[in-house]
Amino acid sequence: MKVKNLTSVLFLGLFLSFGLLTSCSDDDPVIEKPKNIVDLAVADSNLSVLVAALQKADLVSALQADGPYTVFAPTDAAFQALLDSNDSWNSLDDIPVETLKSVLLFHVISGEVKAADLSNTYVNALSTGPNNEMLSLQIEVDGAVEFNGDSKPIATDVMASNGVIHTIDKVMLPANVVTLALNNSGFASLVAALTDSRHTTDFVSLLKEDGPYTIFAPTNDAFQALLDSNDSWSSLADIPIATLEAVLKYHVFAGGNVQSDELSDDQEITMFDGNIVTVDLSSGAKLDTSSGQSVVISLTDVQGTNGVIHVVDSVLLP
Repeated sequence: MKVKNLTSVLFLGLFLSFGLLTSCSDDDPVIEKPKNIVDLAVADSNLSVLVAALQKADLVSALQADGPYTVFAPTDAAFQALLDSNDSWNSLDDIPVETLKSVLLFHVISGEVKAADLSNTYVNALSTGPNNEMLSLQIEVDGAVEFNGDSKPIATDVMASNGVIHTIDKVMLPANVVTLALNNSGFASLVAALTDSRHTTDFVSLLKEDGPYTIFAPTNDAFQALLDSNDSWSSLADIPIATLEAVLKYHVFAGGNVQSDELSDDQEITMFDGNIVTVDLSSGAKLDTSSGQSVVISLTDVQGTNGVIHVVDSVLLP
């Protein structure tokens, strides 16, 4: 009886050993752990400088988190072009860490945005500006797709376990209010008005300063309506420069970065020229001007590094 039991035990042991050996066969599929955004960047030889930058700025763990995130990833060539743009920068070590961190976070947005989801809009990047408000990143899809005015996609929809990567051909620098206006073709008339050579005020230099500013920016259609209101005005050059300067100053509040959630009904804002606009929230967001206009605010909170832009559908007249 004991011999029989011993034989049974030996047989069972051999069977289990064979099963274990079979389960470890080379033919069995190997289940790989899903790669996160950092894993994919490390595996891409064209993103080695981005990986080094993330390490230097201590952002690796942030992009290993659950997310999801959308990352616009500049190539090594894009980073080299960035270094070449500044005589003081020969390597990543020459870029201040806080500057590098701000730039890198400007390439990250919350949520998973695939190429098919892109549209003409502004999105909030994780980089922040005045009052810790998230900076606005412009996306354009008409014609060639561009980000921040002149950065173009190379590869899209590289899917990660915690988001998606789009590789791009240029490092995007956080934009101030002047750059935001320059990059948006819908503000072409505003830019032309600000850069009129007849000005005694250097608006461009002024609006590149630290601020922060709140700007109510008229669209191209708004400027065309202004020209159409006077038979003597066929172009901006026909508007007396003193008039044009006074009008432009009436669109700038130099006392702070005022986002839409900080506007209140009947709030009075003293503009750069000393005149007042009054906020009207009784039926949508509007501004009442000192000349009696009621002007619709059509888009809010385009956030730059030194101020915020709200788009208006008419030129404000003091």
